[in-house]
Amino acid sequence: MNVTLKPFDFAQAVARAGLNAQGQPLAKAKQVDGGGFQTALTQALQSVSNSQSEVGRLQREVQLDNPSVSIEQTMVAAQKAQIGFQATLQVRNKLVQAYSEIMNMQI
Repeated sequence: MNVTLKPFDFAQAVARAGLNAQGQPLAKAKQVDGGGFQTALTQALQSVSNSQSEVGRLQREVQLDNPSVSIEQTMVAAQKAQIGFQATLQVRNKLVQAYSEIMNMQI
């Protein structure tokens, strides 16, 4: 078996990485319009908040004996809100854990 090594082309490797010869980025990264992690997280938190507000409204209606709101509907909405809250809590815990790991890294 004959193995030949090609010479390493540093300029080509740097160009593929999006850097100039000094190791600086060629162009600043473009920010995604209307998207990104912050927007997604904000929308998710708003959705959880809205579902919890809806559960509170449904619970008040059940307590006031509103015939158009059933206890089953209220319980299902409460479970959905609880699942959303638990998921949000898990995401928060993972973010805090990742932040702590980054802050404890040696430079």
